[in-house]
Amino acid sequence: MAKISYQTVDEYLAAQPEAVRGVLEQVRGAIRKAVPKADESISYQIPAYKLPQGTVIYFAGWKKHFSLYPANAAVVAAFKEELAPYEVNNKGTIRFPLAAPLPLKLIAGIAKFRAKEVLAG
Repeated sequence: MAKISYQTVDEYLAAQPEAVRGVLEQVRGAIRKAVPKADESISYQIPAYKLPQGTVIYFAGWKKHFSLYPANAAVVAAFKEELAPYEVNNKGTIRFPLAAPLPLKLIAGIAKFRAKEVLAG
């Protein structure tokens, strides 16, 4: 089986199942609006948003959920109440079920928080 290698976020999104694609496009929009100066790229074969000082946030689509990365200790503590309904694992992943309402305000808040972290070094 050939390994898929995405060059752009548009390619990544186009390759997603239709049920996931619309959700991911909204996630992308929330991140781009929250961190407009971040460069959009593919890293680790998933969408990534980077400032010159480092990577702010990644997202990825899965069959029944989508994920945001990284969910470091500061992110988890800052958004503890908002993240309570979602799965957050100790590897830095937040999982949002596709069947649940899309928490765009939370996603934007996490992206802004991570941007401040990255800018602070």
